[in-house]
Amino acid sequence: MNDDEDTSEDALRARLAEARQDHADLDAAVQAIALSPLPDMLLIGRLKRKKLALKDEIFRIEDLLTPDIIA
Repeated sequence: MNDDEDTSEDALRARLAEARQDHADLDAAVQAIALSPLPDMLLIGRLKRKKLALKDEIFRIEDLLTPDIIA
């Protein structure tokens, strides 16, 4: 690998870690709001959509980082 590929892979790994942390933070926020006496369902819906978008991004990045195996 050359330096550009190493830098790109490092950037992808950093973004993957950040996306996973953001996903976990959103999950905690959704759970906290859901436990309130009058949960804001509109806000919960928005946060869940953001979680889903992050999950899609996580899968996309993991796919980019996984080497293709020719069988």
